[in-house]
Amino acid sequence: MQCKHMERAGAPARRSRSWQAVWMAAALLVVAASLVLPHPSTAQTVEPAPTPEGLKSVPVPEPSNLNQFVISKAATIQLGKALFWDMQIGSDGKTACASCHFQAGADPRSHNQVAPGLLRVNVNKCPNPDTSFQVGGVNYQFKPEDFPFHMFSDPNNRHSAVLRSHNDIASSQGVFSAQFTGVAPGASQDQFHLKGDVVFNKDGLQTRRVEPRNTPTMINSVFNFRDFWDGRATYLFNGVNPSGAMAAAARVYKTNAMGQPEPVQVRIDRASLASLATDPVVSDFEMSAAGRTWPEVGRRMLTARRLAAQDVSGADSVLAIRRNLLGKGLTGDYMAMVKSAFRPEWWNSSTRVTIKGVSYSQAEANFSLFFGLTIQVYGATLVSSDSPFDRFMAGNSSAISNDAKAGMGLFFGKANCASCHGGAEFTNASIRKVLSQPMSRMIMGNGSTAVYDKGHYNITIRKTFEDIAKGGNNPTGRPLSLTALRQQVDATTFQHLIGITPNLTVAPGERIAVNGAFKTPTIRNVDLTAPYFNDGSALTLRQAVEFYNRGGNHFNNNLADADAGTSPLGLTEDEIGKLVAFMKTTTDERVRYAKAPFDHPQLMVPNGHEIDATGRVVMEGGAAKDCILNLPAVGASGRGEPMEFLDYFKGGSYTMRVNHSGMCLELKRLVQPWSDGTIILQNTCDNSVLQQWAQEPAEGGFMLRNALTGKCMDVDGNSTADGARVYEWGCHGGGNQTFNWVDGKLVAKHSASASRSRAA
Repeated sequence: MQCKHMERAGAPARRSRSWQAVWMAAALLVVAASLVLPHPSTAQTVEPAPTPEGLKSVPVPEPSNLNQFVISKAATIQLGKALFWDMQIGSDGKTACASCHFQAGADPRSHNQVAPGLLRVNVNKCPNPDTSFQVGGVNYQFKPEDFPFHMFSDPNNRHSAVLRSHNDIASSQGVFSAQFTGVAPGASQDQFHLKGDVVFNKDGLQTRRVEPRNTPTMINSVFNFRDFWDGRATYLFNGVNPSGAMAAAARVYKTNAMGQPEPVQVRIDRASLASLATDPVVSDFEMSAAGRTWPEVGRRMLTARRLAAQDVSGADSVLAIRRNLLGKGLTGDYMAMVKSAFRPEWWNSSTRVTIKGVSYSQAEANFSLFFGLTIQVYGATLVSSDSPFDRFMAGNSSAISNDAKAGMGLFFGKANCASCHGGAEFTNASIRKVLSQPMSRMIMGNGSTAVYDKGHYNITIRKTFEDIAKGGNNPTGRPLSLTALRQQVDATTFQHLIGITPNLTVAPGERIAVNGAFKTPTIRNVDLTAPYFNDGSALTLRQAVEFYNRGGNHFNNNLADADAGTSPLGLTEDEIGKLVAFMKTTTDERVRYAKAPFDHPQLMVPNGHEIDATGRVVMEGGAAKDCILNLPAVGASGRGEPMEFLDYFKGGSYTMRVNHSGMCLELKRLVQPWSDGTIILQNTCDNSVLQQWAQEPAEGGFMLRNALTGKCMDVDGNSTADGARVYEWGCHGGGNQTFNWVDGKLVAKHSASASRSRAA
């Protein structure tokens, strides 16, 4: 089973240390803290007190041997951005890396985003997947009232009555279950056939599969020592897959003195983002038909025109210089970009390479190397270091509010958040933190001491065996946990496999805490990246803080592996509000408005499946037909409206283009304020907020809510006549405000006939 590749930024995942912070009033906040150990023990690891730190002064990690591969960093960034946003990368020609990372580096979709507990194991760690849905099911549109998944009668008291407890996941839809059969160079998609799917199907039709872990933010991920929730993307990149030096057979091809492509091992440090990038593209959950390999991806993509089906802004901060002025995308193919970015010895041999009996060019055989490093280098530009918090730490005392300052004191003090969300990166899983101390000893939930991986904790969001995460093995059979690996191997072997020197000896039989431990996510830009936690079970920051305030969800069940610091905090309602206010100060406004370097090409994102007037899924190509969310291209100056218009509850906003005219539906511009009865017209498409509409669930279909006014599309007087007026009105969910898509036409529920009003 493939696990979800990157985790959405979440709310604080605390460590076991108990910290008290004392704040002094000054232009810059200074923290003093004292460590309190529940059970004094010389075996425990003593760490310095956490202190606030801005990101502006933190160097962005870069592989020490990058210049052995890359000849132009600028060209590599261009290539990385194009590949990250290109929908042609997916087997279906519709799925880009960005399809799950397009808002603040995360995923705001809420339609067809639920998965059952597929990663559940039994006590022997053998797979025991739960394939039943508890929250809505296939093609479900989430509602606010679905959250949190584990709900107490008193959200601040873990001993209060449990009103519901679900093991489902709020995550991201990927691809249909399919089998790869072949590829044509330069084609827009692979050759494959649908395989059938016993879990992800509705009304007899396959639907897009949904990942078994919540999606993370891509932004700032370059700072992570390891990536994925379970840390399986390693610090060392081997050029082929996420397993680094543990994948002993991994080889890429370098031209030797005789001009022949010779298989070689590579060790590229500080490159977990490159390791990560090699997994989703060949995952049959995320982007690929089953059986596709990286050389096959290269065979199709190297001769493909870049971003061929997508608009690129003439003001794009990276790609404008290569923009195709005669149409969509960029000029030239990907091979030309590879030649501009990479040293010739990685692509210039004319001799073919044979892999498992199939002949490839050297560049095709090395496409995983190119892809991983370009995503690494492009990802290094996606650093949000200009938030109000960063400006405050740089000396601007008015950059954050008094409530946020009080919340900052709580974050580093009473709430204990910084014990896990440490450093300027706001995560102890950062390269800086792990290099200084990869493993530690701590008191566990049942009072005994255990060794654990820095930055990975069991905070009792779910029962441990619903997903053991760090307690599992990677595809090579090695433990995912540094601690478990150190218990098996000597220091020399550890250094070879991981790339760093171990700081502890872990004795055979010594207790380790790895089961159910997940990587601590950053809180940067957290107000843009709902839902939260590795399972997406909390929808709001307040729900996330309430989780910590009550001391977790399943503490007693998870005692053997639980972080003892997951204990009640005693925060008041006022303190919860101030803590939330502080966390919001970590949002960089460049991210909110998609300003450079966070601007991007156009993206058409699958967003659930169409249903007809009877409520059944519509078929297309033998599977459920996609609804498509159109995300317009944005240039360096960003979009006019902030990202909040892609509200999680509403499943995203998009424009609706009329087929016969090519124009878009919008509210009449000259009527202000826009009141009930404002007419809806067609006008030249300009992606303005007046043309943005969000599908919102209603009985028997969906309402269409305007992103600016919050009012809904309404057929005048429940009329069923041709030419009936369509306007906006306060949302009530009646039949004349409820619609479905039928063969690409908008059908009003009350009339059950395609709308032919003035608006359409």
